[in-house]
Amino acid sequence: MSGDKKQRWVPLESNPEVLNKYIHNLGVPKHWEFVDVYGLDPELLMMVPQPVVAVMLLYPITDQSEAEENKLGEEQSDVDGVYYMKQTVGNACGTVAVIHALANNRDNINFSDNKHFNKFLEETVGKAPDEIANILENDEAMGAAHDDSAQEGQTEAPSRDDKINTHFIAFVCRKDGLYELDGRKNGPVFHGKTSADSLLEVGPCSDLEQI
Repeated sequence: MSGDKKQRWVPLESNPEVLNKYIHNLGVPKHWEFVDVYGLDPELLMMVPQPVVAVMLLYPITDQSEAEENKLGEEQSDVDGVYYMKQTVGNACGTVAVIHALANNRDNINFSDNKHFNKFLEETVGKAPDEIANILENDEAMGAAHDDSAQEGQTEAPSRDDKINTHFIAFVCRKDGLYELDGRKNGPVFHGKTSADSLLEVGPCSDLEQI
């Protein structure tokens, strides 16, 4: 493979069933799972099982979303205790968001020792965002796990060379702060104070409505 050509993966489908099979194959215990969030109204948020330790958002990339992204929150280059990586593989935003969601909850989730994600974490925790991105690029097991999940969706998987106009990001609570983790940016984006118990409240989620 030429080092001059950017590596590209088949995009993941935004489907809890697909994502759950993916993370369970990586070594996440079965009682942790993704569920759909049908809206940000209080009554809809109350339907989401608790506790919530991360939110993954898939949104369409438009002129409006691109224009507004720099206005929301405070981008920070290095936040102690926040696991952040860059995205350098094309169409890998789904896996990058999954990694952000899981790695920032390693204190809450007991990953299986004999599954690959635990090994990936051991290798990457504490490393710079670009270093983690390079490790992911060269991690055949993570690439294969992503590819298997990309073929599991309810719709036919697009080509890895297709131009995709949607993007996954993750939101997590770390040290009483709400952080947006987007591998296209230079670092975590701080969106204000929150807690593990209030991650889905309307206040912390208000910026999501503007994306």
